[in-house]
Amino acid sequence: MTNAPIPRKLPGSLETNRALDRWLRINGDGTATVFPGKVEIGQGILTALVQIVAEELDIGIERIRLAPADTSYSPDEGMTSGSRSIQEGGMALRYAASEARDLLLQRAARKLGASLEQLTVANGVISARGGESVTYWELASDDLLRQEATAGIAPKLPAHHSVVGSSAMRLDIPAKVCGVSTYVQDMELPGMLHARVARPPSRGARLLTFDESEVRALPGVAAVVRDGDFLGVIAAREEQAIRAQRRLARSATWEETASLPESMDPRYLLQMKSEDEVISEKGDAAGAARASRTFSAEYTRPLIAHASIAPSCAIAQFEAGGYTVWTHSQGIFPLRADLVKVLGVEEKRIVVIHVEGAGCYGHNGADDVALDAALLARAVPGKPVRVQWTREDEFMWEPYGSAMVVKMSAALDAEGNVVNWTHDLWSHGHSTRPGPKDGANLLAAWHLAQPVKAPRPGNPPLPGGGSHRNAIPLYDFPGQRVTNHLVREAPLRTSALRSLGAHANVFAIESFMDELAEAAGADPVEFRLRHLKDARARAVIEAVAAKASWKHRERGDGTRGRGMAFARYKNLGCYVAVVVEVEAANEVRVRRAWAAIDVGQTINPDGVINQTEGGIIQTVSWTLKEQIRFDRERVTTRTWDDYPILTFAEAPEVEVVLVDRPDQPPLGAGEGAQGPTGAAIGNAIHNALGVRLRDMPFTRDRLIAAIARQ
Repeated sequence: MTNAPIPRKLPGSLETNRALDRWLRINGDGTATVFPGKVEIGQGILTALVQIVAEELDIGIERIRLAPADTSYSPDEGMTSGSRSIQEGGMALRYAASEARDLLLQRAARKLGASLEQLTVANGVISARGGESVTYWELASDDLLRQEATAGIAPKLPAHHSVVGSSAMRLDIPAKVCGVSTYVQDMELPGMLHARVARPPSRGARLLTFDESEVRALPGVAAVVRDGDFLGVIAAREEQAIRAQRRLARSATWEETASLPESMDPRYLLQMKSEDEVISEKGDAAGAARASRTFSAEYTRPLIAHASIAPSCAIAQFEAGGYTVWTHSQGIFPLRADLVKVLGVEEKRIVVIHVEGAGCYGHNGADDVALDAALLARAVPGKPVRVQWTREDEFMWEPYGSAMVVKMSAALDAEGNVVNWTHDLWSHGHSTRPGPKDGANLLAAWHLAQPVKAPRPGNPPLPGGGSHRNAIPLYDFPGQRVTNHLVREAPLRTSALRSLGAHANVFAIESFMDELAEAAGADPVEFRLRHLKDARARAVIEAVAAKASWKHRERGDGTRGRGMAFARYKNLGCYVAVVVEVEAANEVRVRRAWAAIDVGQTINPDGVINQTEGGIIQTVSWTLKEQIRFDRERVTTRTWDDYPILTFAEAPEVEVVLVDRPDQPPLGAGEGAQGPTGAAIGNAIHNALGVRLRDMPFTRDRLIAAIARQ
């Protein structure tokens, strides 16, 4: 008996979605349809994916149609997260399109009586040397791509690219600019009802009583739904649902407990039980013997909200024992898996369809509101039910980016070189998205009379990592020890926020590198280059220094100053170096920022620049302003007044240099700038004023206190 051959590993998401027709269809009307499993959340990824397909098929972008991600037909690509869409979905589509082109050429060769070498393609028209031609659309049939992908057809060489590597207009922008309804928040379906949920006032609160009859008597109310501690109302119109929800909330009484930390200071983490793991260790006795001075510092980040401009929204319809859910989830298949557990129906009875939402970049309330909608739709079979979270819902109940504490220490030798380095970090888990094997990561699931338990929070494994993302330095130190202190129990819910632990870890590493450079009497750029062997890392640092006209050991003037920082995202993704210029008077303002980014092969240059600019601006907001507030019982952050974010007037001018490497594999760009930007701001403040801020956010009060301590 012989063993069956093991199928070869295919590129990206093609490995787990091997049917070619799951990715592409050539239509008879002169178009091609692309079925991505990755979704648009504002990062412009669908435009880049279309460019990849257009390049390999040799057709114009205008001929490509995009099918919305839908669990009934799309490839299952898990989550759109981690800056992995190009590596996973993009590479799958590159090889699928290349193979589709080859199949079309084979058909054309037979039809035209020519060899493959005699054929050329231009915008879907296949021509033979003799002048005969046939189009893709004439050759297309339902069975063309009904086969398993082989990845046996090599994609084009970069030297032959005409679409990839050139900036293309974002496909999603015209509709948004022209006011077309593209967001799930704007969807309207025939016969649609509106619903709201009356949330508990705090985590762990138990519903004691409420006045159902009073709410049912209100105009337009179609149903009041209670299941354990889950309480909601459905009405004909949105304003009626809002009024009924407020009346419901006023009539409800709850039992609460004081379960939150006594202080909002992230150092509460140090008092909690942690699981400790050394994730990187190397020793050098000779290096340790050279140590002449030691230094230490402690850095923190508070709980941070996603602060999406539009709160989460979903629509669900329950009919004939099955559910259809429209959602802006970043993972429609993992969401479906959790819905199955909570709703108690077969997987085939749930269809989840992606519709854009108004921004996210992480795990906000999008998945939770989808379950809310499904639970409420069950009460009015056949009717679509729209659930719109409020601003208070989003701030109080979405998963936050975890608070973090990072303790650093290092030793320098007599020449000012780092000979020993330690990094200890404390954090809650950074991934409680839907789709775990055990339990369900959906808010309402935990409030039901028969709850589905919350899974044990944790981290994605290294090398990507969660709390420990980017904790292992890319610098070459003779001795180092990096320890992750994972605090699984979280007083408040935490999950993925753009860049996960990289924001705080890189902030600490790059702030500490500046402190060490100062102690060594070295320029911050020169000090980093001295400890780096990676040529691509060195190149982005040198590129941003040149772009910003960095001056050796430049000093601030008591008001203005500049700082720089660097990281390679996840230590395996894009390389980013950032320089910022701050003005520190009554408060800190970031006036200008420069960045250099290396994403390997660039698919859409404008898209990479856009992502880098956006990442810098969002991180300026995190670093200067943002923090979730709470008392012993409740989250007290409810509105924008409680949670200020960067305004348009406060946004810095940003310039980005692309270090394009078309011969290298493409890498994601969306999360590379967060860590370096936070650290560069701290370093610039020190350069301007001579004070070191180590606790984010860098508020006016903290700046004044630091100056007073000088």
